[in-house]
Amino acid sequence: MRALATVGPVTDQLDQAVAATCAAYLDLADRHAPGLVQGLYLQGSIALGDYRPGVSDIDFVAVVSGRPDLSALRAVHGHLRRSHGGTPFDGLYVTAEDLRRDPAAGPPGPAVHEWRVEPASAFERHLVTWHVLAQGGVAVRGPSVAELGIHTDWPALAAGTRENLAGYWTRWRDRTARGPVGYSARATAWGVLGAARLRHTLAAGRVTAKTEAARYALDTYDERWHRVIREARRIRVGGPALYRGPVRRHADLMGFLRVVLEAG
Repeated sequence: MRALATVGPVTDQLDQAVAATCAAYLDLADRHAPGLVQGLYLQGSIALGDYRPGVSDIDFVAVVSGRPDLSALRAVHGHLRRSHGGTPFDGLYVTAEDLRRDPAAGPPGPAVHEWRVEPASAFERHLVTWHVLAQGGVAVRGPSVAELGIHTDWPALAAGTRENLAGYWTRWRDRTARGPVGYSARATAWGVLGAARLRHTLAAGRVTAKTEAARYALDTYDERWHRVIREARRIRVGGPALYRGPVRRHADLMGFLRVVLEAG
């Protein structure tokens, strides 16, 4: 776990563009809403050590002193998009007390998704975010992650992960099997790495990253599926394509998802 509390050393360890975006965000927040943002933490791929420039979003959790003024938030994120809009800066606004409670028991609240400020959203207010933040969240401003006392509940997270495989991922597979979207490179990476990541999370007892899940999938599943697993990883990290066209790749994607989703 990284528990970094001071702005200088943290930003020195981040991707340069990520550090610049965080610095610009804090400057804007302090100008438009003085005293509001008491803590800024990065979660998602950055916390999991799997950030990919040009592919990953910057996922943040802002700890605030009180109820944010929505017009101020819209001004902050509007200015940030104009100055540092190359990578989405997605996240949510919470109090320190919110992080110490089960997010399922709390109300929706302010969030930002694809630069849109939503006043009452459930976006990222779930145990996965709380667990990722507790595992490896990066503190750009505020006390270390270890000092936040973040609520975690592995049995509940594991149960929710299984429900996600049986629900969202099964429906996604069925839609993708019928429509043209499943033939895209993005669908291959999303489907293979997303589903494998959930199986890996259950096996590892912690939230795992997509690239890490590809290694798990290669070690776990039959060699029949290694080509599509490597192709999904290649789409995320770069390299030459392993398929000449989308038809065979789509067939392998569907076959791999069937194996992953029908596992116990």
